[in-house]
Amino acid sequence: MALIAGPTASGKSDLAVRLALELAASGRRAAVINADSAQVYGDLEVLSARPSEDEMHGVDHRLFGAWDGATACSAADWAAAARREIASLHAANSVPILVGGTGLYLRTLLDGIAPVPAIDPAIRQEVRELAQDQARRALESEDPAAAAKLAPADGARTCRALEVVRSTGRTLSEWQEHKIGGIGGAIALAPLVLLPRRDWLYERCDRRFALMIEHGAVAEVTALLARKLDPALPVMRAIGVREIASWIEGESTREGMLAAGAQATRNYAKRQYTWFRHQPPGDWSRAETQNISIRDHFASLFQL
Repeated sequence: MALIAGPTASGKSDLAVRLALELAASGRRAAVINADSAQVYGDLEVLSARPSEDEMHGVDHRLFGAWDGATACSAADWAAAARREIASLHAANSVPILVGGTGLYLRTLLDGIAPVPAIDPAIRQEVRELAQDQARRALESEDPAAAAKLAPADGARTCRALEVVRSTGRTLSEWQEHKIGGIGGAIALAPLVLLPRRDWLYERCDRRFALMIEHGAVAEVTALLARKLDPALPVMRAIGVREIASWIEGESTREGMLAAGAQATRNYAKRQYTWFRHQPPGDWSRAETQNISIRDHFASLFQL
């Protein structure tokens, strides 16, 4: 199985398609499997930069736009679906090519997930109603080890760690010591992490957000707002949605929206860049550009 990962706007999808086409030319069928937490949603075709039919070049693409925005796709949900797709492709002697930038998705698939029981709904509501500073103080008291690892402004992870310890009586780190469901030890993995120059990457981020506005992002957000979905859903917190919604609702200028959207995209790319520099195993191949020798980097996949 191939894995092509890296920050947004780094050219991962183009490289995945190139790999699939070269494998096909050598007699091996391949399919691209999405591992991006925004591209899973059907509502975010433009804002997630989901590959178009032309960009797919006839290559089988799976788990792109597979979830409706009203249903949150957790890392566990995605990993379960990805395992099914990978098993199906392996059974057909085809090559799965994972592509994306959501590190938590990839980690959950390869390493497994902590078997945390369902959270008590009353406790979840209680925690989610806390202000961020209140949740932070509570976590520092009830799970100081988790608090020490999290940025003070990381509201989502703070609430998650707090609701776990309150609902189960065990910390999240204790649950994570016994992960289940990972496939990393059962597959032959050919990974590549794209880490282009930061100046090149940020310039691409700026251009990409502006192009999204030109190619339907405003209509996409307008349709999302019309659905009146829970603002806490992942689809409503996707990069660009809040910024464009602010402009649609008259709370910012077009120039302000463009600047805020580009900045949010760069910030996200920066976080991804840092994660992919430090988190994947040291023996995973790295490259600055997608203009690489496919057969050199993925030699094992061409051995019939």
